[in-house]
Amino acid sequence: MSGDDYPDDLRQQVEDYLGALRFVEPEAASAGGLEEAMRYSLLAGGKRIRPVLALAAARAAGADPERVLPLAAALELIHTYSLIHDDLPAMDDDDLRRGRPTNHKAFGENVAILAGDGLYAEAFRHVLTRQQGEPQAILAAVGELATATGVNGMVGGQYLDVTDRAAADDEGLRTVHVLKTGKLIAASVLCPLRLVLAGEPARIELFHGFASELGVLFQIVDDILDVTGSDAALGKPHGSDARLGKRTYVSAFGLERARELAAESHRKARAALALAAPGGAAELEQIADFIVTRTS
Repeated sequence: MSGDDYPDDLRQQVEDYLGALRFVEPEAASAGGLEEAMRYSLLAGGKRIRPVLALAAARAAGADPERVLPLAAALELIHTYSLIHDDLPAMDDDDLRRGRPTNHKAFGENVAILAGDGLYAEAFRHVLTRQQGEPQAILAAVGELATATGVNGMVGGQYLDVTDRAAADDEGLRTVHVLKTGKLIAASVLCPLRLVLAGEPARIELFHGFASELGVLFQIVDDILDVTGSDAALGKPHGSDARLGKRTYVSAFGLERARELAAESHRKARAALALAAPGGAAELEQIADFIVTRTS
């Protein structure tokens, strides 16, 4: 897929905004080393799928994407925190992320843990202090984000993953991935809609099917790439799922069936989006297409 097939104008807005973020205030200047560790991972690049989704969702709802930039940035702060912690020796024990040493390799495990903790806390502080909108709408967006990333979302899914406590069937596999990955992807669509479509719950509900299916699609493709991708393309060692004995769509269904499931999920996501935005939502369509064809 060429660069023309991804909303790089929105990605650049995100990059510029993230690059300007600072976290340490003058009275805590001695914590500058922690800010360095936080920014090391935050500014490591990538397609910024979650914040770009937020900007694209705002535009699909008829709003200026810039209106939800603080919320979009918070999504990326949280995603970065999750990557830092995922890479730790107690979790996936990875040495590379986006082609360079992982945070704990660069700064030590203790600082990496704190950098992740700091990014998570600063994400919510940023939304609550910088995001413009009706207070009730901001609280609704923050509540959705907290749910998507807590025990009933990302962290709960990670727990099921590392403890292997999910049911050993297809539904159990889907549950792990919906919680671990899908909830934050879905929140990237739904949280900005809480802001720009406040008072229009029926319109927001229309996007649920797309948002949820997009999260599943992302994880299926992620599982495929862990098998088929190269270290250079992924920016990290491939094959970590097999090394850790994780149950994935590939280990459960085989590579070809996993590819079929990804194609099915992509079709479902595009069909749901067509219902939610019958007038078209070009950037959301581009992101869905990018996810199903991505190579890194």
